[in-house]
Amino acid sequence: MGYIDEARENHVKKKVEEALRSKMKQKALKECDQYVSKYAECAVGRTLSVVWTCRGQAKELNTCLHQYTNDSVLEKMKKEYMLQQEGKGSLSL
Repeated sequence: MGYIDEARENHVKKKVEEALRSKMKQKALKECDQYVSKYAECAVGRTLSVVWTCRGQAKELNTCLHQYTNDSVLEKMKKEYMLQQEGKGSLSL
């Protein structure tokens, strides 16, 4: 399958892609809740010093979030969405 065919296969409307991105971010925050809490605890009462004081917690949080918010995850979600749409289309005939 060529690049153009693959691009067409995974193409979804912009609003759908935005919704999928939002869903992906929500899932990531849910999955990484323990790291979010650690970072939030570290940041309490700090302003500028949060950058260097909480660097370790921020790195852990970003590492966790990246597992759930990257291009391959988005492409997988697009494929699942397209399959769902195809299934709905064939059922309505």
